[in-house]
Amino acid sequence: MKFKFLHNNINVLDLERSLAFYDKALGLREVRRKEGDGFTLVYLGDGGLTTHELELTFMKGRTEPYNLGENEFHLAFGVDDYEAAHALHEEMGCICYENKKMGIYFISDPDGYWLEVLPRNHASQR
Repeated sequence: MKFKFLHNNINVLDLERSLAFYDKALGLREVRRKEGDGFTLVYLGDGGLTTHELELTFMKGRTEPYNLGENEFHLAFGVDDYEAAHALHEEMGCICYENKKMGIYFISDPDGYWLEVLPRNHASQR
């Protein structure tokens, strides 16, 4: 039996703010959307670099931020131009942690989720 890795899901408090962030910060754009009673699911893709998607779940009427616990999970993104990405994220003010020795850094999305950014050829991607 084989399983294909399809998507990750995160819950977002402000869908439009999150869509704008993921587009500007990581180039992720809406692939499809599903409206349900009380919720909206939006699937984001990377323009065909991978088939993996990020599902944003927006619960209509929710006003309080999500409890991320100790936020001990993250998504990782490889980028060809690490320096340009770092400069963009620095300009956006979303870098929340940097480990120069390891050659990686993390950005925080509008809901506080951490996203790792590393050079595409980084050893941890092999």
